[in-house]
Order: sequence, then C-alpha cells, then structure tokens
Amino acid sequence: MQSNTQNLKSKLVPPPLKPGDLLRVIAPSGALREFEAFHKGVEIWRSRGYRVEIIPKIDDKWGYLASKDENRCKQLVTAWKEPECRGVLCARGGFGSTRILENWTWEIEDNGTTGQAEENTFSSSHLISYPSSKWLIGFSDITALLWSLYTAGISGVHGPVLTTLASEPDWSIQRLFDCVEGRPLAPLKGCSWGGGVVSGILLPGNLTVATHLLGTPMLPDINGVILALEDVTEAPYRIDRMLTQWRMSGVLSKVRGIALGSFSRCEAPPNVPSFSVEEVLRDRLGDLGIPIVSNLPFGHEAPNAALPVGVLATLDAEQGILSLGN
Repeated sequence: MQSNTQNLKSKLVPPPLKPGDLLRVIAPSGALREFEAFHKGVEIWRSRGYRVEIIPKIDDKWGYLASKDENRCKQLVTAWKEPECRGVLCARGGFGSTRILENWTWEIEDNGTTGQAEENTFSSSHLISYPSSKWLIGFSDITALLWSLYTAGISGVHGPVLTTLASEPDWSIQRLFDCVEGRPLAPLKGCSWGGGVVSGILLPGNLTVATHLLGTPMLPDINGVILALEDVTEAPYRIDRMLTQWRMSGVLSKVRGIALGSFSRCEAPPNVPSFSVEEVLRDRLGDLGIPIVSNLPFGHEAPNAALPVGVLATLDAEQGILSLGN
C-alpha cells in the first residue's frame, strides 16, 4: 500500500461540537429559495440541542446571489470572528462564494495553544485542534470556502447544507453529527476500479467549483491528496471539458487517488450524440494509473455522506472502500 504519510501536511480540526454550542447560519452563495427545506434543516440542528442563529434578512436577493458581495462577505467575517460561535452553517449552495474570496484572508488565532495537539478520532498524529477554530459546513458552491479554509490550515466538513439536510437518510444525518461531535465515521462503499490501496489527505469538493479554482491562490496543494469529486446537472461533454483541463494543467499527475461520488442528472440532452457520464469519467481518469473508486454515496441528491476536509484517508480501490485514517 502506498503511504508516505510523513509528507502529508497537518490540518487544524476544530474542537468537537456539543449541544448548547452557538452556530451561525449564513448565505454566502446563491439566493435562498427553498424556505421550507431550509427551516427543516435548521430545526434538525436545534433538535440536537444547538443554539442556531440565522443572520438577519436571510431571504435577501441580489440577482441570483443572496445579497451583494460585501454583505455576504460581512456575514462570513462576523460569524468567523464571533468568539462564542463554534460553527458556521451554510444555507445553500448555488453560486457566489468565489466572489467573496477575492482579497480574502482567513484570520486564524491560536489563543496561545500553538503546537499543542489534541486527540482526534480521524488521525491524531496528523490533525491539530485549536480552540479558536470553528466548523464550516456545506458542499456544492461551498467547496470554494472549504478549500480556501484548507489552504489556511483548517479542516471543514463537505456535507449537507441546511436546504438539503432534511432530505438526507437518517444514517447520513447521524454521520454529519458524528463528524462534528468527534465520533468515528464508518467507511463508504463504492465501485472498485482497481489500482491498489493508497493513503493520503482527503480533499472533497464539487468538480465544477474546484475546476474554477485552478490557477488561483485558493487551489490547495494537491500533492499526495485523495481527490473526492461530485457534480450535478453537468452534461457529459462539460464533465469531459473540465477533466481535460485538470489533465492539461498537470494537477492530476500529483493526485494519489480519486474518490468519485454521485454525478446526478448529468445525462446528455435527448437525441444528442453523446457518451454517458460514466464513459467520460473512465476515459478521462482511467489511464492515470492511480486507485479510483466510483459511485460513493456523497454529492448532490441524497445521500450526501459528510466528509471532513484535510484528514488522512485510505482509498481501497480493490474493495471499493473509502475510509478515514490509515
């Protein structure tokens, strides 16, 4: 099994959440439309004993965005700087988070605890927890924020946003709470492509959003990572175009393994000559000579299993299993 874990960069993991903690809800991306689903998601967190406070005017709109850039940026800054806030819940995805990352810098404070590692259920030898760090939870367009935060050295959670949480099966909802409350996460089973077994830092995200980070300072160091990708409503030729860009950029040559989630509603239009999305994925990725597992249960449309960003993971492409830790 390929490992070389001594070369993997450590990430800060926020302290486990516990009932009674304050969580802030922000809308950093698209305009909120699914109000019933949103409030159901909020109630799930509250039913677990958390104090969930929603930013004022959560229903604001500026075109397809949830208010102007400066307002969405202020939401994130306010939640991040508030000492009592232990986690940031994103209302929905859509588009817009990359707009507020221009000239953005995460303000990370260590409160005098620099270098003091805490036990962590993911991999205590590679993850360091600082009391001032906090959880950022979301997926889809939130990929840009999660990957940006990763470049600052802090782990977030690629998992359901508030508008999708209520549609998740019970095991997926429980997994999200296990993730942020410090309990071990079960392995995920997918379809084996072969290529062996590999360990590396897990970097989950949306393919489209991640592609638009190529060539920007927000793209994390890809060396030695297990890249976990998903997408929705992208025609096969668009998936082809994005993966070809990854290939031509040279980035994929640095990846240790690839975990593929769901590619929902990615069929070609009727009566248009096309490959299937599965054929495109195999064509663009199958010759890389690295372990690949597909059809893992994360991404748009339930189930969307929570995956921590920046933790040590193992991808067994012989058995089709993605697990956390060595």
